[in-house]
Amino acid sequence: MKHCLVIMAAGMGSRYGGIKQIDPMGPSGEIILDYSVHDALKAGFSRVVFIIRKDIEKAFRDTVGTRFKGVIDVDYVFQELDDLPEGYFLPPGREKPWGTGQAILACRNTVNEPFVVINADDFYGYEAFAHSIAGLESLSRKHLSGFLVAYRLGNTLSPHGYVTRAVCELVGENISRITERMKIGRNEDGFVEYQDETGRHPIADDVLASMNFWGFSPALFENLQPRFERFLEENGTKMKTEFLIPTEVDAMIHSNQISIKVLKTKGSWFGVTYPEDKRAVKASLQSLVEQGVYSSPLW
Repeated sequence: MKHCLVIMAAGMGSRYGGIKQIDPMGPSGEIILDYSVHDALKAGFSRVVFIIRKDIEKAFRDTVGTRFKGVIDVDYVFQELDDLPEGYFLPPGREKPWGTGQAILACRNTVNEPFVVINADDFYGYEAFAHSIAGLESLSRKHLSGFLVAYRLGNTLSPHGYVTRAVCELVGENISRITERMKIGRNEDGFVEYQDETGRHPIADDVLASMNFWGFSPALFENLQPRFERFLEENGTKMKTEFLIPTEVDAMIHSNQISIKVLKTKGSWFGVTYPEDKRAVKASLQSLVEQGVYSSPLW
């Protein structure tokens, strides 16, 4: 069985500024997704599909694509604002991407096997990829099914500002609800909380959160497409509303279309949301090199 890794790399990162997906972080100039591809290869993945935008294609291919030539099979797909179902049109003035759900739909004509999808700018660790191989082999090619590699919420926060996380509730090993929470951070007393229009609310440090490390059967595409059309009917004229995969997965769980098993990992996660996060990420990668987890240079 061919194991496929899809990496979402189309977003610019409005809070970070610039193309953080290709910003050097490792001791020898490695970017975060170098470590994801390295760990995926080690775990047994044999194909990677990058979701990018056409306007960053040259920079991405020159910076990223060339280093994987002869190392792993590589394909590219494009997430574009005007890649919409027939009969739907881009509203004038919309500049914000349509979200992770539309990004995954960009793979509908390229990915035909069970696949893992991750963010380009998050470090997940080898253990996550190793767990996901068994997860992929358990997925049906024909029927809608999936899994999520989840992380302890308290370990996914930034000391430099609020973050958005999809928080999971479980029944046994399966997700019963997944809720997108905005403005999550630690308060002045060090406790985790989130804010919404009704105020500030405590949330458990050890609740499991999605960092967009999903596994899906290819049946996802045919189920996601009508949901995107419904989203556009309701939100297609709005400038910032996004079609988010956690929200759609939650809806599919509640309509009994899909069950999502949670694969827990004790491995390290870290990422870059704000420019100030870069120093900590670089220090973490340097430490992993010094421990012998990775070589430097990586390739």
